[in-house]
Amino acid sequence: MGKSRSGRRQAAAEAVVEPVDGGLAELMPDRDRARAWTLLVDGAPQSHVDLDDPAYLSFEYQRRLGHVIDLVAPPGRPVQAVHLGGGALTLARYLAATRPRSTQQVVERDAALVQLVRRELPLDPGARIRVRSVDAREGLTKVPDGWADLVIADVFSGARTPAHLTSTEFLDEVRRALKPGGCYAANLADGPPLAHLRGQIATAAARFQELALIADPTVLRGKRFGNAVLVASDRPLPVAELTRRAASDPHPGRVEHGRQLTDFTGGAAPVTDAAAVASPAPPPSVFR
Repeated sequence: MGKSRSGRRQAAAEAVVEPVDGGLAELMPDRDRARAWTLLVDGAPQSHVDLDDPAYLSFEYQRRLGHVIDLVAPPGRPVQAVHLGGGALTLARYLAATRPRSTQQVVERDAALVQLVRRELPLDPGARIRVRSVDAREGLTKVPDGWADLVIADVFSGARTPAHLTSTEFLDEVRRALKPGGCYAANLADGPPLAHLRGQIATAAARFQELALIADPTVLRGKRFGNAVLVASDRPLPVAELTRRAASDPHPGRVEHGRQLTDFTGGAAPVTDAAAVASPAPPPSVFR
């Protein structure tokens, strides 16, 4: 009987559509999960949230960032994390669920989007999550020196990463906010000829000793536009476990590191503020 009521509730759920600072936001109900929603902005999928199961990650790239969250410290240990880009706060919810008592700062420029998400997809009141509605790089400057175990960058404006979040100067600010041995993870999007992705790897290599890249093999081969998760630290990364987890995902990913990752950059130069440009726009077919 309870299942039937749940089914009726979900069948009755309707999309929530509102203008936000970054465009037109849509919260679409997931017909397969009773209290789950997908957030789109101007038609581009941004986040998926299951209010009944915040540890469930639907999007491929978010699952990969979830692996990084899982491996940044021993299981269950609280951490201090900064999220640049909030969306529907999916990863902040995930971290709060899997690492209780963690302290998190989310920097999401779109104040109207934050208001919509808080109203329609309320956070667990016990979660220690603070949201600031300012520019990501500006918000990062407010993080105390050496505060964060983890900084995650997942910032898109019109489906493109803003130029000022792609440079060595930006990564200097990331490093300042990280604890010694802390971890940086970025969601990057690119397609053939992968010039943006190669440049971002070279940029991270100029500031961090250890790198790994998680992506679909077809993206790495330049066969299609897609997401890649770049992980960086000054301590050895759990490459073997990242590789195992990525390979066992519903959409298996490949992990590149070491010499192979250096070779992948093809001699690309680090990006500076003076030369930085936004990531390429995805082709229209990506969201069809």
